[in-house]
Amino acid sequence: MSHARSEYADFKALAPDVFDAVLALGQFAAKSGLDQQLLELIKLRASQINGCAFCVQYHILQGEKLGLSADKLNLVVVWREAPLFSARERAALAWTEALTLLAGGVSDEIYAQVSAEFSEKELTYLTSAIASINVWNRFGASYRWTPPLRPSAPKAAAS
Repeated sequence: MSHARSEYADFKALAPDVFDAVLALGQFAAKSGLDQQLLELIKLRASQINGCAFCVQYHILQGEKLGLSADKLNLVVVWREAPLFSARERAALAWTEALTLLAGGVSDEIYAQVSAEFSEKELTYLTSAIASINVWNRFGASYRWTPPLRPSAPKAAAS
């Protein structure tokens, strides 16, 4: 059984400057005007690839809060086979996978696909979001942060 080596709150307390820098990098894309649901999908996909349980659960919960359908959240792991993703989402997910699995480089085909869907400026911010989640995944997976739990529904009052 896996156990946490340290927790998310420990990271923030131990190195607040690093925490703030990683947080800021991720916030640039959100402030750029890129669709928040799209950003959650790419963060979820990178976290799945990197095996970061904390980040997978965190981004599922964030996606739910933003109104992403359960189908999209469940099928992002197999997005190529699921017809419910738009061309823009597919391009972003392909770009996410290429940048997360960098060992083979980024193909001209994937670059052309993502460039057809995103402006140069948008692509720069999308890339910053992917870089940011990959940094978070390095911390979350290596320290085995405990995944956040879904908030419990309030108990019904006895009648």
